[in-house]
Amino acid sequence: LRLLREEKFAEALSVASDQVEGGANIIDVNMDEALLDSERCMTKFLNMLATEPDIAKLPIMIDSSKWSVIEAGLKCVQGKSIVNSISLKEGEAAFLDHARKVQRYGAGVVVMAFDEQGQADTAARKIEICQRAYKLLTEQLDFEPTDIIFDPNVLAIATGIKEHDRYALDFIEAAKAIKERCPGAMISGGISNLSFSFRGNDAVREAMNSAFLFHAIKAGLTMGIVNAGQLAVYQDIDPVLREHVEDVLFARREDATERLVELADQFKGEGVKREVDLQWRAGSVEARIAHALVHGLSEHIVADVAEALQKYQRPLTVIEGPMMDGMKVVGDLFGAGKMFLPQVVKSARVMKQGVAQLLPIMEAERAAGGARTQGKIVIATVKGDVHDIGKNIVAVVLRCNNYEVIDLGVMVPGDKILDRALAEGADIVGLSGLITPSLEEMAYVAAEMERRELTLPLLIGGATTSREHTAVKIAPAYTRPTLHVLDASRVVGVVSDLMDPVRRLTLDRDNRTDQERLRVLHARKRQKPSYSFADAKRRRVKVEWKSADIAKPEFIGVRELRAFPLAEIAEYIDWTFFFHAWELRGKFPELLDHKERGKAARELFAEAKKLLQKIIDDKLLEANAVYGFWPAEGAGEDIVVYADESRKDTLVRFNMLRQQNIQDDDGSSKSLADFVAPRDSGLADHIGAFAVTAGLGADALVQAYERNHDDYSAIMVKALADRLAEAFAELLHKRVRSELGYGRSENLTLADLRAESFRGIRPAFGYPACPDHSEKHKLFALLHATDAGLQLTESCAMLPAASVSGIYLSHPSARYFAVGSLQRDQVEAYAAAKGVPLAEAEKWLASNLGYEPGREPRS
Repeated sequence: LRLLREEKFAEALSVASDQVEGGANIIDVNMDEALLDSERCMTKFLNMLATEPDIAKLPIMIDSSKWSVIEAGLKCVQGKSIVNSISLKEGEAAFLDHARKVQRYGAGVVVMAFDEQGQADTAARKIEICQRAYKLLTEQLDFEPTDIIFDPNVLAIATGIKEHDRYALDFIEAAKAIKERCPGAMISGGISNLSFSFRGNDAVREAMNSAFLFHAIKAGLTMGIVNAGQLAVYQDIDPVLREHVEDVLFARREDATERLVELADQFKGEGVKREVDLQWRAGSVEARIAHALVHGLSEHIVADVAEALQKYQRPLTVIEGPMMDGMKVVGDLFGAGKMFLPQVVKSARVMKQGVAQLLPIMEAERAAGGARTQGKIVIATVKGDVHDIGKNIVAVVLRCNNYEVIDLGVMVPGDKILDRALAEGADIVGLSGLITPSLEEMAYVAAEMERRELTLPLLIGGATTSREHTAVKIAPAYTRPTLHVLDASRVVGVVSDLMDPVRRLTLDRDNRTDQERLRVLHARKRQKPSYSFADAKRRRVKVEWKSADIAKPEFIGVRELRAFPLAEIAEYIDWTFFFHAWELRGKFPELLDHKERGKAARELFAEAKKLLQKIIDDKLLEANAVYGFWPAEGAGEDIVVYADESRKDTLVRFNMLRQQNIQDDDGSSKSLADFVAPRDSGLADHIGAFAVTAGLGADALVQAYERNHDDYSAIMVKALADRLAEAFAELLHKRVRSELGYGRSENLTLADLRAESFRGIRPAFGYPACPDHSEKHKLFALLHATDAGLQLTESCAMLPAASVSGIYLSHPSARYFAVGSLQRDQVEAYAAAKGVPLAEAEKWLASNLGYEPGREPRS
């Protein structure tokens, strides 16, 4: 990669020569790197390779995620090549079009077991997709069957996730069926994927890979990507290890993974095992259950619960007795600040695993009545919003305190929330959201509760919510108790008071008094002096435009980064905000040595790093990005983006907003458009745009953990995915500054990056400087962001949730700021500029309005 970046193609040929000498049967050539002109580089390198007889004698596999690069390679390679790869991911039309061109060039082709629904993981799906592709290729195109190489996806096993247990067996079964049903076709696979779970233990990995190859070849495997120098001979594998490995390969035992993990240390050369303090195991079953819950230890909970059932006879008695006694200790310690949120969530995981053992018996005893809880709460992330880490943590904490929580998930319409609350006989409704449009949806739900004449208390929570907003916008719509809950540490106290008839009256009275005070303060804020929009425009930021400050990008247009290495992204993680998600406040790494929170932080950090490494090693998440540069100019409050340097065709016009509050600093009224050179400056400015995600695959991973009653790991995955997405944005911005020229000489530490000690900003739509989320539609269209797997909900939340997007402004004077309170004159002009009704603009800017929509302005 380094040689190719430096265009040292002759030296790069020596790498291919080394592969040939090492015994390679095929040479794979890939030029997918953002800094390369991939089509040109593929053409040049293959033409040079053709002059090297020792290399050119081998088949060339032309490997790229871009069809234009594959076709560039097909045009110049000698002999019969192999295209890697095509699939049905984009539908039959695109599949047949690419296959037709492969056939025209006389190449073979790797067909991945992907279709419009995604990657095949079960034997049935692998067989179905490959048969469908085979039929299309051989019947519609008359493709030679021996030119087809199916890759039915070798996936990691022994991961601890039950859904992965059959992956090896599914591949072997699929290979056999594909060979029978698709005569002539070959079958390939990336063998090392299978053993990723044992990275770092070469002996076990080699045994797994060798045993898998032995059985897969017999089933029909004809090609494999494998390091031949790191393969054990099947017959030479230790018999005990081989038995354990094959138990995993063929999913012969429920505990196959655990048994192989236990055995693995014997093949690592590590004879010394860590001593574990098991003195607590000598106590009574009640004491053992309490200890396991308080310390989050799950190893013995199943056996202890079974013993308790023998003693107490009924599962409900076990739950309501020793298990809830243990959780009361957890609740008391958490309330006293002696336990921290990550520890509480681990306790909840142990509780769920214990309860899961009793559920079948409880189902049989259903006629005897359900468990007695302290109350029932329905919670949901509101329509259009996908963020739920905080909501999930609240649910865990409430369940730990013996409340029944019905979590409806994300993007839940208001009617569905209320219908379910009524059907369940809920005591409380809780609403959560992160993006600002969610605030309007919460106000709608509150108004709907009033219209339906509900009497349930309403709880409001989420990152963009506040006591003030709840008091001003939500509580007036609903006459029953409406309370803002800051975080999970407060929720138990609030819910406990609401469930007590006497304390509820006191809480409601005090809350209403506080909300009235907040409404008065808010009204006073609106009376603060502000500029008219015309005056604010005259106070725009005065920038001294100089050609030396104008950055010229290396390219115009969009580039993609697919499946970017997670290990590289992880180096940019700001761990401080990871701990904030778990309500462990403090700056990293100092937090690890905090007198009170340090122990919990260190435990959380160790487990987070362990799971992060597993995510990286097993490629459990995928990170994609799209970014680009375009000619642009500032025009009033707009940033106009052009298709090319001729600046004739407008691609998009980003509508920005301007401060109207009278400021205490330099007296200017800032707009982001002020930092892009206007046409009358005589300078040709540019802007950039980006969208990144590190959340592809997160939902499936979270669901797998949740099915195993492991909320702790599920929440951890979401928190890590969020941090990876932010880290990816940081990494990409660093790269962009280099491509704009002014960042090439940067020598910044991670601390410098986190302190934003660099030139340029990357404001995101929905944040203080440009608070209108709906501008993301323009951004996504400009970037073709859906090609990278990103989508927008109706409220313009990004899917996957672990995603970041925005624009790049490179002028040295560019700064972040808050637009603040907006007056009607600007919002009317803004609506006209966007070409939308005033009411729609007001909806998207609701949190910034300095006036009451619908009321006539004062004369």
